[in-house]
Amino acid sequence: MSREHTPVPGKWYENKEEEETFRVLSVDEDDELVEIEYLDGEIEELDLDTWHELDLELTEEPEGWSDEADDDEEEDDDFDDDEDEDEDDDDDDDDDDDDLDDDDADEY
Repeated sequence: MSREHTPVPGKWYENKEEEETFRVLSVDEDDELVEIEYLDGEIEELDLDTWHELDLELTEEPEGWSDEADDDEEEDDDFDDDEDEDEDDDDDDDDDDDDLDDDDADEY
């Protein structure tokens, strides 16, 4: 029994025959291609005819799945925040050094 689903970017599917889970990355209607990504990160392009021959079932995002692109963006945001904090700390340190220099000059 074939379950035919329209490919939708961002949705997860299970290929019942191969017992593989993947998500659709993009659908190119003009070239009739569907780009998919498997759990191991492998990316494949399927033509729409092949897609419609698959015994697919719509499924939920796998537990523990991490989209590397999202992780990279989050890490970049965290890195930027750390840089801002370091710059603030440097400014404070400079002020402290200036205070010490002024005090030392008064003693001499």
